[in-house]
Amino acid sequence: MKPLIEFIAQTLVDEPNQVEVTETEPNRLELRVAEDDLGRMIGRKGSTARAMRALLQAAGRGERIELDISGHGESASS
Repeated sequence: MKPLIEFIAQTLVDEPNQVEVTETEPNRLELRVAEDDLGRMIGRKGSTARAMRALLQAAGRGERIELDISGHGESASS
């Protein structure tokens, strides 16, 4: 799942070298991007974040996988 989120994020942001995806615990990923790209990753009314989470659920075959998104220098939030 990590490579999927990493690919999507790097495609959407202005600073792809700032994208970091880590598995903080089983079934939980943390996505960190540059502060200027944070709004782009969340999307209008959370649409991009919701879509990425939906893709994770589909790729996980129904297994619940959480995705936390934050900018560098911030703590992660869901």
